[in-house]
Amino acid sequence: MADRIWSAGHPLREILHARRANRSLPGKREDPYKVGLAIEGGGLRGIVSGAMLVALEELGYSDAFDEVYTSSSGAMNGTYFILRDTWVSLSIYYDDSTGREFVDFGRVLRGRAPMNLDYLFEDVFIGRKPLAYQKVITSPQRLHIMVTDVDAMKTVDVSEFHSPADLKETLRATAWLPLATKGTTPFRGRRAVDGSVLLRHPFRMAREDGCTHILSLSTRPMTAIHRQNSLTNRVVARYLNRLAPGLGSGYMEALGQFIDEDKPYLAASRLHPEADPAVLDVAPMPGTPEVKRHESNFGVLLQGARSAYRALHLALEDKDVYVLPRLTAYQ
Repeated sequence: MADRIWSAGHPLREILHARRANRSLPGKREDPYKVGLAIEGGGLRGIVSGAMLVALEELGYSDAFDEVYTSSSGAMNGTYFILRDTWVSLSIYYDDSTGREFVDFGRVLRGRAPMNLDYLFEDVFIGRKPLAYQKVITSPQRLHIMVTDVDAMKTVDVSEFHSPADLKETLRATAWLPLATKGTTPFRGRRAVDGSVLLRHPFRMAREDGCTHILSLSTRPMTAIHRQNSLTNRVVARYLNRLAPGLGSGYMEALGQFIDEDKPYLAASRLHPEADPAVLDVAPMPGTPEVKRHESNFGVLLQGARSAYRALHLALEDKDVYVLPRLTAYQ
């Protein structure tokens, strides 16, 4: 099955296998390659890339990447990945994000945003599932977080963090979803929103940053249909244009670029990668139900995680697996 979707001789697979076998570490490489990991988010749909990261860690590939490129909820996933706490990150989706503390559309009737990021950053990242910001900052595996600078109307690649508070502010900025949150959020004295508004998938930033090989983790199934002019997208565009004239237009242009250029490019990369850079995209298998951005159903989230874990095994190990959830103790 894997050979029909992913090439068994993909050059990225060969490098990852070699680095794993040689126990190669970030910052201490003996090969000349720069290998990037690009993690797509998408609100609660980030559970898909989160499950792929769990598989990467369990299969022994965590140290094989030099740079980690992220946006939206993929940034949370990437942060815990660098800490080697991928199961903790995954559990946030089904343990801490399905209740009304996080998303409650009834708040709209009270003039408030439906998504409560204060709950995520103050209750979950500090109390329930502590996020060691300082360890991320000093890690030899560098984290990149995409943030949309509203005033400059551009995507900013943030990879240097001045302090734990600065990293926290950056993570908050990339998670500031249009409509789900109100207005903009402060970021280094600027106004910011979700990092995927003008750059739909962070693999583009990895490519621009000079990576020779890129593992792309996509959260929508391979056969998912994208409609640029859907009602939701038009509403989001109008909302963004109210925040800053032209921002909504840029959002629609980025979406069109993703549909017309990026999706075909990523699909082709699975069997016929270009030489420079060599990209391998992993996405849920055809026919897999798509996890929605604001999904709160435990079963749907769990099934999305299971399908993603399976896809990663197929793509990198050439093995099909039946995925069982597991229980573990967490202090």
